[in-house]
Amino acid sequence: MLKQDENLSFVIEPELTPRSEQRIDLYFSIPNEMGINPQTLTEESYFNNHFKSHLAYNANNIHLPLVRSRFVSKNKGEQQDYRQNLNLFCYQVRLALDADIKDALKIDEAEDFYKRANEVYEQSEGLLKKLRRYTPDDEKLLPFFTNADNYLSWHVEQSFLKLLDEGPRSSDYAKERNDLLQFCKSENTYRAEKSYNSETTMQDANRITNKMRLLQRLIEHGVILQRQTRFLNSYLKRLVKGTVTAVIMAFVMVVILNARSTFTEVTATLILILGVIYGLREIFKEDITRMIWRAIVQGRPKWRFSFKNSITKDKVASQLIWLEYMRFNKIPKEVKSIFSKRRQQNKQAAQWLHFASETRVSAKEFLPGYDTLQHTLQFNLAPFARYLKRGEGKLYHLDSNKISKQAVERRYQLNMVLVLTEEDKILYQRYKITLNRSKIVNIELIYSKK
Repeated sequence: MLKQDENLSFVIEPELTPRSEQRIDLYFSIPNEMGINPQTLTEESYFNNHFKSHLAYNANNIHLPLVRSRFVSKNKGEQQDYRQNLNLFCYQVRLALDADIKDALKIDEAEDFYKRANEVYEQSEGLLKKLRRYTPDDEKLLPFFTNADNYLSWHVEQSFLKLLDEGPRSSDYAKERNDLLQFCKSENTYRAEKSYNSETTMQDANRITNKMRLLQRLIEHGVILQRQTRFLNSYLKRLVKGTVTAVIMAFVMVVILNARSTFTEVTATLILILGVIYGLREIFKEDITRMIWRAIVQGRPKWRFSFKNSITKDKVASQLIWLEYMRFNKIPKEVKSIFSKRRQQNKQAAQWLHFASETRVSAKEFLPGYDTLQHTLQFNLAPFARYLKRGEGKLYHLDSNKISKQAVERRYQLNMVLVLTEEDKILYQRYKITLNRSKIVNIELIYSKK
């Protein structure tokens, strides 16, 4: 359900079926020593800069043998149909290859590693041949094929170079290693013969990388659903701000009129009193507005996502997002009970941050061959690590009257409870997330209950 993504981020990837509803609640316990609170990290700032949500046609945990290559053979019909089928195929190949390369790099024994690497090589080569077997004759469709073929060839080459660079090495498997290197060279030569990329682009690492990122976004067209974001309470926020300003101005005018009736002439004292009144108004207006606003929006969804098929423009799903700091006594009893099972040393003073996502799929069916949507929620913890202390400490040991020391890094722990609600089923899970200033060290599932 929950897994680490990059150095300081994690993702949650549930699946959605047609006409389904799903709610995900996350309750973060953030130790006060981390310096995170409504003043240092606002909900709006975190949502806009460190949170991502997207839906895509696919199944989780797809691997190369499961790629539906039949889609790429459908080169008849409308131009958009061909493009979408081609994009679906390329998107699946990329995800499956990334998953298989990641699994292969977990193997430490050289014999098992090169056996698995050879399997991935044969599967990748077969899928590339199937893609090129159905090169379209229509000039209008050829640019779509060229972009996909160029990107997949480059991504496959980069993936295997990474595999060979980071995997175990052994002179006993020089032939297997050489075969994989020849495969990478053949793909590089293939792109050169097709003149997919200019010499100038190939010689600049930044240019070729950015071009491939662009091609990656192009093959995601029609696969990853187009998202539109709407802030739900914009008009209400203006109304609250206007009302508070009107009330404060009315109070200030009453005070000014009373002061004028007391002082019949303009004096220094009157000017000083008026200056103090206007100063107090500016000081307290923002604080009062913020306090009233937080009380009004407590428990309300703040954002709405609408997901549409980027080709047909049909609405597929909608999503409501909650994000707010809250008090511990406002947390549901079941969640509080799970948090109370922590060890005593972990029960330190903390800020409580609540995230909720409520997704409703309106589509009756998905594209042919796909019966689920992959929903990806990405959370970046970089702002959580911003105020963590730098440097390392030292741990001293005494061994036979000899003192030795060992460097240790500073680590912090977040406790988080995940609640997944689907129809009548509710899943509770508690995770312990250990991080330092540069990365998430470990994500550990502590408790799970259905």
